Amino acid sequence: MRKIIGCSAMMLLTVGFVYAGGETIELGSLKSTTPANWKRQPPSNKLRMAQFVVPKVDGDKEDAELVVFFFGKGGGGSNDDNIKRWKGQFFPPDGKSMDEATKIEKFKVGKDADIVYVDMHGTFKYKFPPFDPNAKEQRKENFRRFGVIFDSDDGPFFITLTGPAKTMGKAKAGFDGWIKGYK
Repeated sequence: MRKIIGCSAMMLLTVGFVYAGGETIELGSLKSTTPANWKRQPPSNKLRMAQFVVPKVDGDKEDAELVVFFFGKGGGGSNDDNIKRWKGQFFPPDGKSMDEATKIEKFKVGKDADIVYVDMHGTFKYKFPPFDPNAKEQRKENFRRFGVIFDSDDGPFFITLTGPAKTMGKAKAGFDGWIKGYK
């Protein structure tokens, strides 16, 4: 059984159900299977192609949220613009700048996908919808985000996983395995 969850004239993102409990996510011609404990949700707005809940760990008040965005082939802005925007959605931890609270790694997956992997932490400036000037900002302390710019022949795709730092620490190995597993 396959479900189309996003469509563009240039590509399709599909989710196929895998018996192991995870879901296979295709980003262009590459695919990888999510950890089994991620729970797919209907995207909460038109810009989101896929959306998952990553369950919270004991002691955290809320789950983490994973979102896959696609704005058309070549769309979505430059890597630097996206990293700057992601940093702008956080206040740095006390005594640090956002540059100090952010790590950036670059690598390849599959044969041709360039990955920019951003790991940042601080106080998350949550707003929904994010760009609505009338949306009220909530400040969520001790949050973390993994942001990935997945630039392939069919992309770029933008992936964010955002949530409480403790939950994110536990989810990191599964998230990293999912991203690095694209073939």
